[in-house]
Amino acid sequence: MRGLGLLLAVSLAGCAEVQEATGVATQQDLLQLRQEMMAAQQSGQRARIDADSVAAQVDKRVREQTGESERQVTTLTRQIDSLNDTVTTLSGRVDDLTTKLDTVNRQLRGAAPGAGAAATTARPAAGPSGGSSGGPTPGGSAGTPAGPAPGPVAAVPSRPTTGSLQPQDIYQAAYIDFSKGSYSLAIAGFREFLRRYPDHELAGSAQYWIGEAYLSLARGFTDASQSDKASESLELAVQEFKKVQANYPRADKVPTALYKEALALIDLKQPTLAQARLQYLVDNFPRAEETSLARERLTTLKNTPR
Repeated sequence: MRGLGLLLAVSLAGCAEVQEATGVATQQDLLQLRQEMMAAQQSGQRARIDADSVAAQVDKRVREQTGESERQVTTLTRQIDSLNDTVTTLSGRVDDLTTKLDTVNRQLRGAAPGAGAAATTARPAAGPSGGSSGGPTPGGSAGTPAGPAPGPVAAVPSRPTTGSLQPQDIYQAAYIDFSKGSYSLAIAGFREFLRRYPDHELAGSAQYWIGEAYLSLARGFTDASQSDKASESLELAVQEFKKVQANYPRADKVPTALYKEALALIDLKQPTLAQARLQYLVDNFPRAEETSLARERLTTLKNTPR
């Protein structure tokens, strides 16, 4: 009996120990779950912070790329405008050289008959004397001293021809100054041309190149960060371009002058006036080369907030 009681006591004690052990294990599990939950919450907070940081970086990168794209578009637009200006300048030069060539050809055709007459007159002067420079011909019938022979030669219109080319020479010298970047000299040369030959067929082109020279000066001042001088040159360019249409309304350079005047007005922050000049160009010169460029500029101005 005593052994059975001892065994029962040991069994009860073992059950108590198991219950205690089971109770301790449950509390540890709860504590571990709480710790894991706190760790998960902290990880979630860090993940949200990281996500916000990444989103901010992505937004910044998008803004930077957008700004860079806009800068690239602006740069390309300026390059296109510069190329258009170069094409316009070269076209004007070709037109001017063609005019000069036609004038020279006309002068040469006019000089040819005079040269033939001079040669005919000079041959009898040499006469049968075999080119003697002193005495008269035998018998004196057709004989004239060799001295008077230069008279008819002097009558050849070589010097008058040179004189008639003088306007083109002045014009070409001014244009060479312009092409070399000597814009002030070019302006002075074209003004001298207009002062002497205001009704010449190249007068409209000369007036145009004065405006173009002031526009080029303005760009140089802008590149040198001299905004006051740039604005002054732009205003002078606008005035000179206006004179092309006012003084030479039938000149070939009128559409180009209107377009360049509008560009100068845009640089002067006068979009309303620029739009009016561009619209005038489109309405009155629909077939001009500058008209398509004017339409593009008009679209840009109309869509630009003011």
